Amino acid sequence: MKRFGFFASAMVAAACFVVAAVGVAQGGAAAAATASSAPPAAAGVDPVPNLLKSPSDVARGKAIFVGTCGAYCHHMTNTAGDAPFLFDCYWIHGGSDQEIFQTITTGVPGTRMVSFKGAIPDADLWRIVAYLKSASQCKK
Repeated sequence: MKRFGFFASAMVAAACFVVAAVGVAQGGAAAAATASSAPPAAAGVDPVPNLLKSPSDVARGKAIFVGTCGAYCHHMTNTAGDAPFLFDCYWIHGGSDQEIFQTITTGVPGTRMVSFKGAIPDADLWRIVAYLKSASQCKK
């Protein structure tokens, strides 16, 4: 159990580092301010459809996902691993935009999926959801 706690702490620290690095790579403080000042989703409003219309929002979601999630747990290709492949049509904890956001935000107890609430701004968590939807092999 102590190993999981250390691993979870390391993942959150890595997520914070990646988010900061992405902000610097996209123009430093201005990009970081834009990312954290993006309007949060109003209760009951799904921001993903609008984010999907913005190549820069999808690109930011991809950069954060690749550096934070793809680099440690979720493979970018459908290969065996202990974390689910997120680009197919099967979602263990629900595949709606809100369900994906909730899973990223709260994590999944008893698994490697830690909560990213507070480690990554909500606006960027929604951008990750938009990226996952844009890159999905499941086009319905």
